[in-house]
Order: sequence, then C-alpha cells, then structure tokens
Amino acid sequence: MLETSEPYYLSLGEGRFKSTIQAQGAWNPNEQHMAPVTGLLTHLIETFQPKPQLRISRISFEILGLIPGGEFQVRLGILRPGRTIELVQAEMSVDGRACVIARAWRLEAADTSGISATNDEPMASHTKTNRDWDLGDWPGGYIHSIRARLLPDHEPGRGRAWLSTEHPLLGGVHVSDMARLLGLVDTSNGIATLVPAGPGSWAFPNVDLQIHLYREPTGEWLGLQNSVSFGTEGVGLTSSVLHDEVGPFGRAEQILTLRRIPPLN
Repeated sequence: MLETSEPYYLSLGEGRFKSTIQAQGAWNPNEQHMAPVTGLLTHLIETFQPKPQLRISRISFEILGLIPGGEFQVRLGILRPGRTIELVQAEMSVDGRACVIARAWRLEAADTSGISATNDEPMASHTKTNRDWDLGDWPGGYIHSIRARLLPDHEPGRGRAWLSTEHPLLGGVHVSDMARLLGLVDTSNGIATLVPAGPGSWAFPNVDLQIHLYREPTGEWLGLQNSVSFGTEGVGLTSSVLHDEVGPFGRAEQILTLRRIPPLN
C-alpha cells in the first residue's frame, strides 16, 4: 500500500509510538480507538522474535481503561516459549500505566488443506453493493478514516458490512494484511447498535476483544457479520464472524458494559 495518507501511528524508536488524529476514539476525543491499537499490537507481536513455523491463531486484548492519545510505550515478551506452541504478550502503557494487554497464541503451521472445512457461510462481496455507508453518526478521527459498505440485510443488532482504509497503520513500515485487517475488527461493536449512542440513551463500550483465527486473512477489505445481545444486568456481547475477500477466516467477541448517558440540560 502506498503511503498517500496520514498513518495511524508514528514510531519514535525503542518501543515508543505516537498516535495521530486518525487513531482518535469515538467515545472520548482524548482517547484512541481500540481498532488501530489492535492492528499495531498485532503487527508488533507478529514481528517479535518470529518463527517461520508458527502463526497467530488467537489474540486477546484486555482493555484496562481509557487509552490516551499521543505518546505511549509497548513492551513485548514471551510468556510460554516453545518450538510448536508459544504465547506472546504485548503491554501498551502511557506514563507507566498499562492500558492494553494483548496475548497471542502462536501455533505450528501444517498442511491441512485436505481436511479444511467451515460452517461459516461467506458474505456477499463488497463489490455486490453500491451502498456506501457514512459512519458520521459516530465521531472521532478513526471513524472518519475508514470506508464502509453495507449489505442489504444489515439491521439494528445484526450487522453486515465491509470496511477498509487507505491510511497506513504505521508510518514508513510495511505491515501484513493480517495486522491491517485486524486493525478494523473492533469497529464491529458500532456497526449495528441495538440502541442509539449519545445523551439520553446508552453507552456500550467493550472492555475486551478476543479474536480467533482458523486462517490467515488477506487483502484490503474486512467483512463483519455480527450480532449484538444486551443482557438484563448491564452486560452485553457483540459476536462477529470475520471475512476477507476469499471468505470467512475467524471470529471475534467483545464483552460490553452498558451505561446510561444522562440527557443534556
């Protein structure tokens, strides 16, 4: 991808980075959106002491609080070393306070093409719809940085959308298709909300993101096929099947805290 647009992040060296306006969050103008954070941490885990025989199969993100915009540090380590199975951790911190912890299982790759199968049905391609979607109902630099196309069966609580971005993830650095596409996954919580967000309604931020991959994704478009559930005790769940232009490649889960927003006076 040619760097014709401002990246989400700039590298400052020695594990330090700086977010740009493109990474700005939707709930608070002073925070980062979790989507590009996911992409950056995925890239850093992919490139940390890589072993050619291992691939990322699951990556979990614990969101420990507000993720401030601006400068931050990422520290990486191996929690469980191994030749065929390995657990890698990335900790993102601001001024010494951890704000996101990511852990990824890297498993040994093998040729299982002869038995490959999935019950996840492919989504209609983004080329099959001209219904471009303006995400203007959501504020923030990240939301305005992405392109979205809705499929005809998109409805509240049940999303069917394709997303892409022309913005590089990290300035001056090549990143994989996986890092770029996973850097869009967290958007799923906002594409088919059960209730409108804003004053007098509800907030439903996620406190985690769990991504399971049974195939390495490719291309520039991410398909999100999601369903949203709200429980009776202040907790919700957004569940998504993830697609690229080849077909489904994994699933994502986001647990939500449901909070009433007071009306404006």
